[in-house]
Amino acid sequence: MKKIVASLVFILCYFSALPSIDASTAYPLQSKHPDKMIYKANTNQKVIALTFDDGPDRRFTPQILDVLNKHHVKGTFFLLGTRVEKYPDVAKRIQNEGHVIGNHTYWHPELTKTSVKNMKWEVKKNEEAIQSITNFKTQLFRAPYGALDDDLVDELSKMGYRGVGWSIDTEDWKSLSSKEIKQNILNDIHPGAIILMHSAGHWTQDLSGTAEALDEVIPYLRKKGYEFVTIPELWAM
Repeated sequence: MKKIVASLVFILCYFSALPSIDASTAYPLQSKHPDKMIYKANTNQKVIALTFDDGPDRRFTPQILDVLNKHHVKGTFFLLGTRVEKYPDVAKRIQNEGHVIGNHTYWHPELTKTSVKNMKWEVKKNEEAIQSITNFKTQLFRAPYGALDDDLVDELSKMGYRGVGWSIDTEDWKSLSSKEIKQNILNDIHPGAIILMHSAGHWTQDLSGTAEALDEVIPYLRKKGYEFVTIPELWAM
């Protein structure tokens, strides 16, 4: 029995002595390029940024906007050029309601499997699409699948963009229920978190759980002392 107790004490002491994981260790691109990339904010303040990829559309983006408006929360939407051109009214609504817009490429390729030249085309093409509808040029970029490397990050910076990753993946693209999405958030919630969600997707994907989860998790986290901010606000901390 004494040996078992001693072993348990050793294990507890060992793990309590381990350093907490921060952005510099868990996210190497942010560590190498702190002024160019962010996956989470290095802060102890209970702040969270809600981000939404692959929109806009007319199926799920309006549902998400309705929930955000209901709770007076601003999100950051990373838009695809093809969908901005197809649903300009929804893209305009995102802007008019005070949300932040980011560039998510034009066609949604996995950039690390293409080239720097192709990334430049994708970003510029989407930039033109967003500007034509909103008369606004964003400085935020999120790569499809989060696929970036050092060369791509450097080129993004030259183009006037900063890259945005995430520290919590809701996996809502799997057509999860609102309960599952909410649990994925609560399992990993932390100060300075960037939460990845989707406001649109393939026609076979059911993203209704995303809006439903938001309607529950926003008031829940507020009761726990969390504040919802946009990516520019988070980056400024």
